[in-house]
Amino acid sequence: MFVLMSSCYQAERNCEAFKTGTFEFTTYLEGEMQTTVFKRTDSLSIETFKGKSDTASIRWINPCEFILTDLTPKNSAEEKPLHFKILTTSNSQYTFEYALVGATNKQRGTATKVK
Repeated sequence: MFVLMSSCYQAERNCEAFKTGTFEFTTYLEGEMQTTVFKRTDSLSIETFKGKSDTASIRWINPCEFILTDLTPKNSAEEKPLHFKILTTSNSQYTFEYALVGATNKQRGTATKVK
């Protein structure tokens, strides 16, 4: 009976609660923990990292997936859009995976909603 109950469990996914707002994402980069802050509206994401801001357009595919396209790419790598998928949510955090559109090597992260 326990096996049946555990196989029916689904992680919470209230993606609408994370469509807009201000978020923090912390990751281990270049040998130390780095934090990015980004503010997301229905159509834009403004990211601030190490005191520099960058703006990307957002196109929502469905309530839990979106495409980010850099509006001011500085090189050819930044011209490629990123695909994000929200996997799970909680009160103030969501876990997501992301990759270049069409790529199979996805990475994961967790963002915290601060506003």
